[in-house]
Amino acid sequence: MLTKRLGILGALALLPALVQVSSRPVTPLATTRISARQHAPMKFHRFRPDYSVESENWSGYAVTGSSFTQAKGSWTVPTVYCSSTPNSYSSFWVGLDGYSSTTVEQIGTDSDCNGKTPSYYAWYEFYPQGSYLINLTISPGNQISAQVSYSGNEFTVTITNETTGKSFSKTTTVPGAKRSSAEWIAEAPCCTRGGGILPLSEFGTVSFGGDYTGVSGSNDATDAATSGAIGGFSSAQEIVMATSKGAEEALPSAVSPDGSSFTVAWQSE
Repeated sequence: MLTKRLGILGALALLPALVQVSSRPVTPLATTRISARQHAPMKFHRFRPDYSVESENWSGYAVTGSSFTQAKGSWTVPTVYCSSTPNSYSSFWVGLDGYSSTTVEQIGTDSDCNGKTPSYYAWYEFYPQGSYLINLTISPGNQISAQVSYSGNEFTVTITNETTGKSFSKTTTVPGAKRSSAEWIAEAPCCTRGGGILPLSEFGTVSFGGDYTGVSGSNDATDAATSGAIGGFSSAQEIVMATSKGAEEALPSAVSPDGSSFTVAWQSE
């Protein structure tokens, strides 16, 4: 994980002006390309003795299988503390693929620090294509629901700000998608000018699932053999974000007794 913070000019070069003024009224269906920003597949480090996975860029949960047709999620947009982590970034999303494959079909929100100024926005991405900013007003504390579905050789990503009632949807094909996993993730996105992972914003704790958001049926997925909450998959995998030397950066909790909900706590940049 990159520990040296980007200078303000480098950080601003990574984000369009629209992101920096995302609190103004917007039209929910418009999108803008986020230059030089991507939410990449998981960068695997190792399995820990407790069988959780260490990753350079992801923290949360993944389930694996075959022929996934849906992943649904919900979370509360966390506040970022930019005085302690200026010029840093944090992404929260639901998606298919990327755990052990080379595409990711995903949609989510960011809580970033442009210098010491917080920035909150929604985005979607069909990796390896770039991210697109969604003109959907996002604020700390908003309850977000999102899903990725597959039908007729096409993926559809949908996000709803349950607090404001506004939503967005996009459908496309993704060549080479394996549909081999579903994920609920807090991420340090990519990329620095050298292609590395960006510094992780201090976001406190982010809460995923209906136990926290009140959105029923999340966090669920459907593949060829199983349909239900994270805890209903025998393949459910806990993912800890850590540096290459093992220093924890974001730590997930155990899933709730009903298998549907969990939190991710920020540990370090």
